[in-house]
Amino acid sequence: MTDKTQANRDDQSDLLLVQRTLAGEQKAFELLVVKYQRRIERLIGRMVRDTDLVEDIAQETFIRAYRALHQFRGDAQFYTWLYRIAVNTAKKTLSDMKRNPTVTESALRSRDDDDENSAGLMELTSAETPETVLAAKEVAEAVNAAMADLPEDLRQAITLREIDGLSYDAISEAMECPIGTVRSRIFRAREAISARVKPLLENRTGKRW
Repeated sequence: MTDKTQANRDDQSDLLLVQRTLAGEQKAFELLVVKYQRRIERLIGRMVRDTDLVEDIAQETFIRAYRALHQFRGDAQFYTWLYRIAVNTAKKTLSDMKRNPTVTESALRSRDDDDENSAGLMELTSAETPETVLAAKEVAEAVNAAMADLPEDLRQAITLREIDGLSYDAISEAMECPIGTVRSRIFRAREAISARVKPLLENRTGKRW
């Protein structure tokens, strides 16, 4: 089964659960919450400094999604629709508290074991030795620092692509901007991260990672 086929099946499954929820089947929405709660919490965790707020904002996100569920038509992926609600909810919460959205280093470091999509940014390939473990830690810290310094629009784009694994089309829908803008933002984000990591790699020329 190709990734596109699986994505289409997921979209159809989500749409069916939405329709069942609107028909009065409460457990159908609970299945959507179970499916996306961890992804939404990771997203929010990369936006807010106070990790204690993550669960509350995630809960508010799903409450808002439930209330607005009749507006979901299935034109976009359910996650991209939910993503916009989560981002807006987080921004409103932070605005109400007169705080600015920012990446938390602890959230960036907290990569779940099953979050395979983050491997492209964080993992290094080599046998574990004290030297390679230290090298991996230095590179991870450099990536975290580079991510934290990115403008919010670049950070969101690269996060959706490299960590959440969304397609360019889905990111375009989620961020409500042209696909060309998405590609530009991801390119600029990768360039910024590469510039931070490249010196570390050059210092170890000839050594296996």
